[in-house]
Amino acid sequence: MFLFLDYLLSFGHFLVIAINLFGWIWSETRTLHMWVFGMTVISWLVLGLRYGLGYCFLTDWQWDIKRTLGEHDLPSSFIHYWVQKAGWDIQPFTTDIVTGLIFLILVVISVYVHVISPHKKARAKVNS
Repeated sequence: MFLFLDYLLSFGHFLVIAINLFGWIWSETRTLHMWVFGMTVISWLVLGLRYGLGYCFLTDWQWDIKRTLGEHDLPSSFIHYWVQKAGWDIQPFTTDIVTGLIFLILVVISVYVHVISPHKKARAKVNS
């Protein structure tokens, strides 16, 4: 059962990451992107005020399961966990910096796609 939950949470993590990275591209997935990215922002920044910047509740749940399965010395980040699994010898700090930079880029993209662009389209309709 715990192994199934571990796989399910890994799938969920990868799905969240994919939606955060690419969901803004297609108009059909933009609402989903807004909700998933919003939840990520809340987890990383709002819950992060209490548990540490970049806190992910999915990672917290998954690490509990991995500990039950006997894994120990888990990194603080799901992304760094998979960087290590891929065999890349990258420091956790480097993974966190790259992840943070991508996150900031996605914040800018999200504000443009979800706030600025619809406002521009609405103004263009009024002016035409």
